[in-house]
Amino acid sequence: MTGGSGLFGPANLAPSAAAATIAHVRRLVEKGEVGPGTRLAPERELARQAGVSRTGVREGLSALAAMGIVRAEQGSGTFISATPTLGGEALGLLAALHGVGEEGLREARRVLERSIAALAAARASGDQLAGMAHEVAGMFASLEDPQAFLHHDVRFHRAVAAGGHNPILAALLEMVTSRLDLDRGGRRPTQNDLRASADRHRRIYQAIRDRDITQARAETGDDVDRARTVPDFSPRTPRTPRRQRCRQPATRPAP
Repeated sequence: MTGGSGLFGPANLAPSAAAATIAHVRRLVEKGEVGPGTRLAPERELARQAGVSRTGVREGLSALAAMGIVRAEQGSGTFISATPTLGGEALGLLAALHGVGEEGLREARRVLERSIAALAAARASGDQLAGMAHEVAGMFASLEDPQAFLHHDVRFHRAVAAGGHNPILAALLEMVTSRLDLDRGGRRPTQNDLRASADRHRRIYQAIRDRDITQARAETGDDVDRARTVPDFSPRTPRTPRRQRCRQPATRPAP
């Protein structure tokens, strides 16, 4: 067969407009023309550069946003994400397709967290260590406020991930953690629970600060193992007592 219009001809090998947009952005990144935090050219210019319609550019940017590569800011434009992120929904679908349950996800989290802590013990900068120490102090200061405690807990693990200087591992951990957090449940944590958790995080920080890779891995593994059930940090909505909800005012007969 000759020509380009047949079933297997070059015309059928041409990428879609969305794929062409994605490929163009990738080339910009690989050439070093754009990087984390960089604003991309307006849609019209991107369409000209990629040789596609503006609709194709929008489709491509939407796909990149779903992958966490870019973010759109109303009135400002589209930017390359400063921190790579991966959606937990995609992982959830893959886990369901391959029969990977919560235990499999927790196993993945344990492997990632231990490895990242070891990297942080070897690579974390002084500023990153100071950030970890700040979050540990915040945990101890918020033992009576589970929501604030959770905020510092999450920021501590992100600080450790940043200290590992491997954004791909950090993104994978964020994805796994976010998927596990979708099933947040369990009993309300007590102040003793939070204090024990803060102590574990302090030991992780101390091991990383001391550049003790073996201890950093061990302390992190212990923390993951003890957090078998994600505590329910959600604020409680006051409930009306059942008797008060169901009870109707008594009606007295007229005198």
